Amino acid sequence: MARETGSEALAQLAGERVDHRFKGLPPDAAGLTVGQLAAERRNLFTGGFATPVLALSAERLEHNLALMEAYAARHGLAFAPHGKTSMAPRLFARQIEHGAWGITVAAPHQVWVAREFDVQRIFLANELVDAAALGRIAAELAADPDFRLVTYVDSVRGVELMDAALTGTARPVDVVVELAAGEGARTGARTEAECAAVAAAVAATDTLRLVGVAGYEGEVPKADAERVAAYLRRLTALAAALDAEGRFGKADEIIVSAGGSAWFDTVAEVFAEVPELSRPMLKLLRSGAYVSHDDGHYRRITPFNRVPEEGALEPAFRLWAQVVSRPEPGQAFVNAGKRDAAYDLDRPEAQVIRRDGVERPATGVEVTALSDQHMWLATTPEVDVMVGDWIGFGLSHPCTTFDKWQLIPVAEADGTVVEYIRTFF
Repeated sequence: MARETGSEALAQLAGERVDHRFKGLPPDAAGLTVGQLAAERRNLFTGGFATPVLALSAERLEHNLALMEAYAARHGLAFAPHGKTSMAPRLFARQIEHGAWGITVAAPHQVWVAREFDVQRIFLANELVDAAALGRIAAELAADPDFRLVTYVDSVRGVELMDAALTGTARPVDVVVELAAGEGARTGARTEAECAAVAAAVAATDTLRLVGVAGYEGEVPKADAERVAAYLRRLTALAAALDAEGRFGKADEIIVSAGGSAWFDTVAEVFAEVPELSRPMLKLLRSGAYVSHDDGHYRRITPFNRVPEEGALEPAFRLWAQVVSRPEPGQAFVNAGKRDAAYDLDRPEAQVIRRDGVERPATGVEVTALSDQHMWLATTPEVDVMVGDWIGFGLSHPCTTFDKWQLIPVAEADGTVVEYIRTFF
């Protein structure tokens, strides 16, 4: 049977039935397909949605996609946003429609999800030494001449394991040497000499093709603009040194890749300094949290705080929960907790109270703790909060927000739900 195209696979998502798997959706929608529910254009507040329910802002989502597309183009960067943030094929497709070169992932399962929806360029930001996963990737490359996968290598041992698993494959797997961000950082070869040894090991195989270098500046110890820039200059110098040694002889272009969501302005600045190499260079940015942004960690660290003239990302998530207990004048509880809201970086932020169709600021309401299914709220004496009120919360850390919800409504400013985002974690 022929493999489905990405558009066909996305269309099939609309055929999924609304059932017990998907929390927050209207109980009376059970049995409808996701497409049928979307076509009803129900209102998030009056259409029967059950709290807690997480929603994405349609307008803010589109704003963020367009902003990063323009930013990458303005700075001469290719863009492979990190798919682990959302694991949402509909968002992958929209990111690619907005100019993305491809999608970054971190694990084999994420590769399979992206391939199921026909993503043709995948950057695997990890060294992959699992023989079974490598075998499947080799089969994907053999079956589809248009598919390209690039993955990390950071050790001679890793190269040996990859070579053994890939022996006899039809196409070599493209690899980039990962340079660590410093002693005690996460993965990556710690020194340029180690990187050179890894590159030499790759050259000795027929199964791998060295196409560039990569790293993650977010792991720079005691990171500031100066330290991050120094690390990125080490990375670009490594690319130049390996090029001078002829290590990219089989490559059509040289990839230099970095870029989380905290320092992409410094990435753009340093990558602009790189002199010409022996072949075209692909300056590949991998930031992922931008797609939804947030109301906490990324709001504080976004590079757009340093370069406001470049624009501003907008937080697109809001979690709606309902007050289910008001046992004391200074305390209230809502029916959302750790199972529904990210809490690994910051607690949720109470933003608005909604009663009888009217919204007002949640001034004087603070989240003090989370249980599995409750948020603990402290309220000042003057706050008018009643059992039954809906409270809208801003969330911190997109990665651990998306992974708590399998089907997320996308709502316009007036509450009209126009589509649903399916995630695969």
